[in-house]
Amino acid sequence: MKRPILIHPDPRLKKLASPITDLSDDLRALADDMLETMYAAPGIGLAAPQIGVDTRLIVMDCVKGEGETPRPLAMFNPEILAESDERSVYEEGCLSIPDIYADVERPAEVTVRWIDPNGAEKQETFDGLWATCLQHEIDHLDGVLFIDYLTPLRRQLITRKMVKLKKDRAREKA
Repeated sequence: MKRPILIHPDPRLKKLASPITDLSDDLRALADDMLETMYAAPGIGLAAPQIGVDTRLIVMDCVKGEGETPRPLAMFNPEILAESDERSVYEEGCLSIPDIYADVERPAEVTVRWIDPNGAEKQETFDGLWATCLQHEIDHLDGVLFIDYLTPLRRQLITRKMVKLKKDRAREKA
């Protein structure tokens, strides 16, 4: 089931998400809903706080090539274990900050540990777009948005745009 995505500014996007203590069927269903929501948006990653759920769950799929096999990942309690000294810059966007993009510098490679939907602990090293997306989504679990890496002025201008967007959408629904 597709879920509505919160738009910045929303206080739920700035909260530290709660760890998952028990992997339930409800959480697995939530991961499926999040993947459906992410693909429909369309996006390459989504964190539970972006749909108003206070839990440490992210989904992602950075396979974008035509004819390539999708690789949907659902990660419960993901944590970065190591990051490279090498840095990379990607133009990031966010489903909670629609139509806004900015270059963000992050470690080029990260090693992440998480629990998969079957309850198995996984660990993998990611680079390129996958590494950037992972860091972006884990930031969401810590109440950090990609615009927090920008200058205060740029962040303020983007926030004003999002406030206007939310007002416009509310008017359209009325």
